Amino acid sequence: MASIFSRIVAGEIPCYKVAETEDFLAFLDINPVVKGHVLCIPKKEVDYIFDLDDELFVNLHLFSRRVARGLKKVCPCMKVGVAVVGIDVPHTHIHLMPLNAPGDLNFAHHVQMTPEELSDLASKIAAAIE
Repeated sequence: MASIFSRIVAGEIPCYKVAETEDFLAFLDINPVVKGHVLCIPKKEVDYIFDLDDELFVNLHLFSRRVARGLKKVCPCMKVGVAVVGIDVPHTHIHLMPLNAPGDLNFAHHVQMTPEELSDLASKIAAAIE
């Protein structure tokens, strides 16, 4: 059965897209830990990041770096944090989160954002990605 992320890639489920290439997609997490929480995924569904072939693994990280640079321009922060958990959705994904304090990277806490706020933020991040 296709993961929720594969259904997003297929266009069956909408997302707040910030970047896309032939092989990768980046979109806002709809249950963000912090404002600007982005997920970067390969379009090919592979459950475990270390099962990606070398080329896809490297290119996912390069894509994520490009997204992180745009994210940092829009969401002022000390650094963009990176996390790979791989438990909640069986589809490789990299979390990118603007961080200003160590406690910002806490998956037990979430911020509430309206659909309008998410849409506006996604547009700004997309415009900032080079």
